[in-house]
Amino acid sequence: MYEALYLFLATGLVSMSAALSAGALNKLPEERRPAFMQTRNGAVTVVMAGNLGALTLIGALAYGIRHLDWWIPVSCLFITFPVVHLVLIQRLLGDLKALLLMLPLVLASIVALWYFW
Repeated sequence: MYEALYLFLATGLVSMSAALSAGALNKLPEERRPAFMQTRNGAVTVVMAGNLGALTLIGALAYGIRHLDWWIPVSCLFITFPVVHLVLIQRLLGDLKALLLMLPLVLASIVALWYFW
């Protein structure tokens, strides 16, 4: 049981963090966006990274509901993951660095979820 819990917590946290970081970057005004987002391709890349994070979060949630009690993934989805992202990750790294750090971890999460399902 603990392996499933650890896998769910790790994959869910990095995927929610990537999705929230991409959403925060997209909501910035044009003049405050990073330089690579000034082009259309940069903005599309951030949107796609957020979508990949959101889809991985759905997969982690399905994995958590399948292998754990239902209330653990639901409470983590609405309370734990957003709080950890907003209090720790976003304040320490900022949105751009958080997205750049979490994106490879999201790809590793996809592989881990696929392997351990």
